[in-house]
Amino acid sequence: MNTNELLDRLRFPFESRLPGFTGATQWLNGSPLRPSDLQGKVVVVDFGTFTCINWIRTLPYIRSWAKTYGGAGLVTVGVQTPEFAIEHDVESVRKALRAMHVDYPVAVDNEFRIWNAFANRYWPALYIADAKGWIRHHHFGEDGYTRSEQVIRHLLGQSGAAELPEGPTIDPQGIEVPADWENVRSPETYVALARSEGFVSPEVAAFAEPRSYTPPARLKRNEWALAGSWIIGREEATANEPNARISYRFHARDLNLILTPPPAGSARFRVSIDGERPDAAHGIDIDDDGNGIVTDSRLYQLIRQRGDITDAQVDVEFIDPGVAALCFTFG
Repeated sequence: MNTNELLDRLRFPFESRLPGFTGATQWLNGSPLRPSDLQGKVVVVDFGTFTCINWIRTLPYIRSWAKTYGGAGLVTVGVQTPEFAIEHDVESVRKALRAMHVDYPVAVDNEFRIWNAFANRYWPALYIADAKGWIRHHHFGEDGYTRSEQVIRHLLGQSGAAELPEGPTIDPQGIEVPADWENVRSPETYVALARSEGFVSPEVAAFAEPRSYTPPARLKRNEWALAGSWIIGREEATANEPNARISYRFHARDLNLILTPPPAGSARFRVSIDGERPDAAHGIDIDDDGNGIVTDSRLYQLIRQRGDITDAQVDVEFIDPGVAALCFTFG
């Protein structure tokens, strides 16, 4: 081994062989990728799931790398491994990828076979393999973009790419804007029995049966409550009557909520913050008055505050029944 090879191994260590994608239950945006399709290619593997805000915020980088370096020998592969039952629905995945402008091949991993082949445990997770099929870099969670792109460019050059294009200029917009981490003091919060924390309605939560709930007089930071009739399941709480409400006191710039529509179709909802219309603090999925419509199973951005961030209470009133709420996330 010469000095250059040694330095290469030290800078970009060999981790493991790139597992195949034979465990995919279906492929979107293209035909199944076989080992022969990846031979001699640098491969980026991106694990995510379409309701995950952390994965959504990485997309501007993954999309840009796929577009910029695809002609130089980079193959980008998305792996959609579900966290919630709603994410097993392939048509929902297809619709979400289209809305997010994801056009590179995506393996649907409903049985977690690819996830397990990589021994992966995170959404999002990024793996980069060299042209000989060795994983040389991984990153879990958001950020790390500069280092990941350096690895991509190095491995492409090593594989024989003569002239690499300039790196892309990336300008995230909307829900893909990075979190304001200095102000995120509220954790991901599940709205169900399986993993829920911070639920403070005085009534004992009933599993899978209608029950009326009331909110306390005041919520403390990171507490949430229900009002009206709800059915609480393992992954979701479903509004069982018109004008049922869910409230959360949070500290963050952004507040998002995973929602699914009723079986009959869409449903209306209204959001307030500290008892007032959101006005300039409205997220992309509601208007200034706080009005929104649940049409698809996905992540809805309800609040994006401007200026100084302090504790605030959001109230989401479901004008039409049948909407299921799954998880609050923040940014």
